[in-house]
Amino acid sequence: MAIDRTKSPGLRVPSGRLSRLARFGGLATNIAGGMMLDGARQLASGKRPSVSDLLLTPANALKVTHQLAQLRGAAMKLGQLVSMDAGEMLPPELAEILARLRSDAQHMPDGQLQAVLNQRWGRDWRVKFQSFAPRPFAAASIGQVHRARTRDGRDLAVKIQYPGVARSIDSDVDNVATLLQMSNLLPKTLDIAPLLVEAKRQLHEEADYAREGAYLVKFTELLADAPEYRVPKFHPDLSGPEILAMSYVEGMPVESLARASQEERDRVMLLLSTLTLRELFEFRLMQTDPNFANYRYDRAKGQLVLLDFGATRAFPEQVVAGYRRLFEAALADDADAARDAMIGLGLFSPRAVERHRKSIDAIIEHGLELFRREGIFDFGNVAAANAMRDEGLDIAADRANWHIPPVDALFLQRKIAGVYLLATRLKARVDVRALIEAQLAQPVKADPIDQPSAGALAS
Repeated sequence: MAIDRTKSPGLRVPSGRLSRLARFGGLATNIAGGMMLDGARQLASGKRPSVSDLLLTPANALKVTHQLAQLRGAAMKLGQLVSMDAGEMLPPELAEILARLRSDAQHMPDGQLQAVLNQRWGRDWRVKFQSFAPRPFAAASIGQVHRARTRDGRDLAVKIQYPGVARSIDSDVDNVATLLQMSNLLPKTLDIAPLLVEAKRQLHEEADYAREGAYLVKFTELLADAPEYRVPKFHPDLSGPEILAMSYVEGMPVESLARASQEERDRVMLLLSTLTLRELFEFRLMQTDPNFANYRYDRAKGQLVLLDFGATRAFPEQVVAGYRRLFEAALADDADAARDAMIGLGLFSPRAVERHRKSIDAIIEHGLELFRREGIFDFGNVAAANAMRDEGLDIAADRANWHIPPVDALFLQRKIAGVYLLATRLKARVDVRALIEAQLAQPVKADPIDQPSAGALAS
């Protein structure tokens, strides 16, 4: 059930390292006590429960969810990622409860919000505003967003970071990783250390609002030739590493377009698909978070509104070239070349191909349907997607084959999968083949887009 933020008093964010560590320690103790009690009951009834069975009971999952939601920051963000990316692999009870993390972010109580703003803007900060809404209209894992109007008439959306989030990222990631390892969901042979390093780096970047402000400016420049896209204007005079002020832009959530006309749904997905391809092949710079809340649609102006650039990532030439080879193989209906390209990108390990060649070939065959079809592809027909998912689950069941793809490919695949999921949700119809052919016909850029300087903008 979603939080009614107009009535909720908010939930204080633990901001100190020790207080956050204590929450994890208390959580572990609480869960351990529950596991002992549940284990004793099952042993008494003649069962021999495993550690993961005891850890992943609905009661323990609820405790984990509640604590991650209260801690916010990296703890909640990783919980969201687990629920979005591994929901099909988790026990149904845990997947269902973790899914609440995607919608039930609580805001800070008034007292904590006032203290944060006093510290970051000074105690006289109110003189800068005609109005400042005390309740946020959006609250997520790292910060919350308020509507405000300045004395000089600017209508703003102000994103305010929760206190202590940035400095707790490393310890939060380590603590959540420990919970995952305790669950026995991950094979002991799987080395997640590189992924943890990358998760910390990515979250530190997302928590740097000066960096995100720089990308607002950069994408405004990159899309200057495309008025069908709208990026909020960055307001550096009210922004900093922990506050991001941008123009407030009207728009409806893209997922609400499921009830719109077929023509409108098709147009929105055409815009998003075109943008994704430009980000990959033309800009080599992509907003990699596929969360639907990052996109809104201004029906009156026909514009796709792009909101969150915290997870923006530049891609090296070899990754872009690898995806070019993959798409060229798909357009040529060459399954062998497509498989080789996927192995080269690290999406499949050679061992997985050796052990599960039949399932992997079936996944590739279903995937080629998207490219093989001349003209409109109907994303409302989910038979191919469901078949790919089923084959993927069979491969995932063989835990000895689990591997972590290179981080760049991991983020790229997550974005592509998110766009595909939205297209199926909207039952959109898009000429995917024509889009990709047009993009691949463009000259290959030798150099990536120049990266913005967050420090220069912040100053």
